[in-house]
Amino acid sequence: MRSVGVVGGFTLLSRGLGMLRDILIAYHFGTSVLASAFFVAFTIPNLFRRLFGEGALAASFIPVFIETRTHKGDTAAWDMAAKVVTMAAALLSGIAVLGVVLFSAGMHVPCISERWLATFALSRVMFPYVLLICMAALSMAVLNSFRHFATSAFAPSLLNLILIIAMAALFPLAEPSPDTRVRILAWSVLLAGVAQVAIQLPALKRFGCPFHFSSKWNDPQVRKMLVLMGPAALGMAVTQFNVLIDRLLAMWIGGWAPAALFYSERMIYFPLGIIATALGTVLLPTFSGHAAQGDHASMSRTIAASLRHLAFIMTPAALGLLVLAPQVMRTLFEWNGTFDAESTWLSARALACYAPGLVVFSAAKVFVPAFYAMQDTKTPVRIGICTVALNLALNILFILTLPTYWKHAGMAFSTVASEAAGMAALGAILARRTPGIPWRGILASAMRSLACGLAMAACAWAAAHFSQPFLDGYLPVKLAQVAVLLVAIGTGVATYLGTALLLLRNELGEIKTAVRRR
Repeated sequence: MRSVGVVGGFTLLSRGLGMLRDILIAYHFGTSVLASAFFVAFTIPNLFRRLFGEGALAASFIPVFIETRTHKGDTAAWDMAAKVVTMAAALLSGIAVLGVVLFSAGMHVPCISERWLATFALSRVMFPYVLLICMAALSMAVLNSFRHFATSAFAPSLLNLILIIAMAALFPLAEPSPDTRVRILAWSVLLAGVAQVAIQLPALKRFGCPFHFSSKWNDPQVRKMLVLMGPAALGMAVTQFNVLIDRLLAMWIGGWAPAALFYSERMIYFPLGIIATALGTVLLPTFSGHAAQGDHASMSRTIAASLRHLAFIMTPAALGLLVLAPQVMRTLFEWNGTFDAESTWLSARALACYAPGLVVFSAAKVFVPAFYAMQDTKTPVRIGICTVALNLALNILFILTLPTYWKHAGMAFSTVASEAAGMAALGAILARRTPGIPWRGILASAMRSLACGLAMAACAWAAAHFSQPFLDGYLPVKLAQVAVLLVAIGTGVATYLGTALLLLRNELGEIKTAVRRR
C-alpha cells in the first residue's frame, strides 16, 4: 500500500494534468470529426503500448528479470535486459515504419471519407510514438523490478504537460484553423514520447544499467520471456482491444461518437489510474517475488487485501460517476467553446454506462498480474479472446438495435459487460489455482462497500438536484455548476465515510494504517 501511494500520487498528478489536457482539447475541438480522428489515431499506438510495452513486455520481463537477479546476480540480469531492449527496439522500429507506410497509402484510397482521411493523416504522424512509448514502458519495467516506482510513475505526466503547453503556447501563434492545430497536437505526442524515455535514463544509470545493446538473442532467459510474452500481449490488452473496437465502430455511427466515448472514458481512467493501475504496477513485482519464493500464502493474503481495498474505493467512485454523470461532464468540459450542451449529454450517457466498469477494470489489475507472476500467460489470453469476441458481438447488437444517439452508450456498456464476464472467469480459475484466498470474506466486504455506496449515491444525487435551483439563482453559471458538484461530492464523501465507520471499519483501518506509515 505504501508503494501504491507513491505510484498513485504521481498518477494523480498525471491524471490531473490529463484532465486539464482533455478540457483544453474539448474547448478547441469538442465532439467534432477532428477530435474523433485524433482520439482514434492516438488509440492505435496506445494499443501497441499495451501489447508490447506495459502489457506484454512488463508482464513477461519483470518475473524473468527478478528470477535472473535472484539466482544469477545483477550482471546476468543486465545482460538479459540488453538483449531484450535490442530485440524490442528492432521489432518496434520495423512496426513503426510499416505503420507510417500503410497509413500514407490509406490516404490515397479513392472516395475516402473526411473522417477517415483525417484519421489516417494523424495516425501517420503519431504512429512512431509506438517505438518511443514502448521503450519508456520497458524502462519502467526495469525500474519497477528494483521496486523503484517514482520516476516511471511521473513519466506519463510529461505527455500531458507537453500537450498542454502546445495548446496554450503554440495554438495562439498558429493559424486559427482546426486542421493546423490538430497537427500541432499530433507532433507534440512524438515529442512527449522522447521526453518519457529520457527522464528515466538517470534512474536506470543509478541502478547500474550498462546501456549497451546485444544482438545475442539466443538466450534461455530471453526465450523464456518470449514464450510468456506472446499470450501476454493479448491477455493484458483486452481492455485496449475493446476500446479500439469501440472507437473504430463508433466512427461508423457518426463523427461525434468516438469523441463522446473518449471524454466519458477519461472520467473512468481518472480514479482507475490513481488507485487500480497504481496497485497493478506494484502487484506484478510483488506477486513475482512471492512466486519465485514459492510463498503462496503471502500471495493469497495480498490478493484478498487488494480486492477488498479496491472494492472499498472503487464502488463509491463508480456509483458517484453514475448518478452525477451530467453534472461532471457539464462542469469539466462545457466552457463556451466547441464542447456544447449536446456534447455534454452525449458524453454523460456514455459515462453512465462506463461507470460500473470501474469495479470490473480494477479487478483485472489484481487477477491478471497474479497469473503472470506465476508465469501463466495462456489462461488470461484464452479468456481475453472470448472477452473481445463477446464485446464485438454486443457492439454490433447495440449498433443495430438502439436509437442513433444511444448507440455509443450501448457500446460503452458492452465493454463493461464483456470484461465483467472475463474477470468472473479469471477469478474462478484463480480460486482453484491459489487455495486459501478467503473469497467469502472478500464478497462480504464488497457487499458492505456496495451498501455504503448506494447510500452515498442517493445522498449525492439528492444534494445535486436540490442545491442546483438555489445556487443557479445566486451565482454565475460556471460557479454554480462547480458549487453544485462540490456540494454533491462533499455530501457523498461524508455519507460514505459515516456508513463505512459502521460497516467497513477493518478496511478503513487498514488503509489508514498504510497511509500513516513512512
